[in-house]
Amino acid sequence: MRAAVITFPGSNCDEDLQWALTEISGIPADLVAATATTLTGYDAVFLPGGFSYGDYLRSGAIARFSPIMTAVKKFAAAGGFVVGICNGFQILTEAGLLPGTLQWNTSLHFICAPAPLEIVNSDTPFTNAYPAGTTITLPIAHGQGNYYADPATLVALETNHQIIFRYTDNPNGSVHDIAGITNAAGNVLGMMPHPERAMETLLGSTDGRGVFQSLIHTMEGAGSNVAN
Repeated sequence: MRAAVITFPGSNCDEDLQWALTEISGIPADLVAATATTLTGYDAVFLPGGFSYGDYLRSGAIARFSPIMTAVKKFAAAGGFVVGICNGFQILTEAGLLPGTLQWNTSLHFICAPAPLEIVNSDTPFTNAYPAGTTITLPIAHGQGNYYADPATLVALETNHQIIFRYTDNPNGSVHDIAGITNAAGNVLGMMPHPERAMETLLGSTDGRGVFQSLIHTMEGAGSNVAN
């Protein structure tokens, strides 16, 4: 398994994500510039947090037009695993790879804090390393993390079990307490909390490891609900 971490101008979590993949999870990962046009040779693609293109216009609104996004869309359409974290989630919604949008937090303030999360669906390529019903804590750091979707989309998300993470104490006003969702096919994940910042006890938590372990289990065909 080899992963690509896309680096946009303004990304600030790309090296953290590469470290979490390579040094902690044992997944070789390369930094791939937003100007690249191919993702040949990769099994998973990660869009990191940060402020792509300065978050001008709207978070992720400019990044969606980067050359690499054409390759990301083709990669996802072919069934490849794509993970967008924080700004990466915003980019995925702007690019139409995930439904809904991310608005300003209801407080209108940037929030940087630990966030308790419920694993709503543990039968996914991104959560199968967590036992069903687990509550974990991951850091959040965003100003526009308030997830919104129209009522019909929310019904579809609930019906198709696409809501993967839910805040247990909603910090930003996200509808239905949504912290992370997948696409209908289940191979694209967007989440606002940062698993790459919860990889070592020294940093306060190892709860983020399960996201990366889940992908390894999926790629190796190890099944689901393996203890973290």
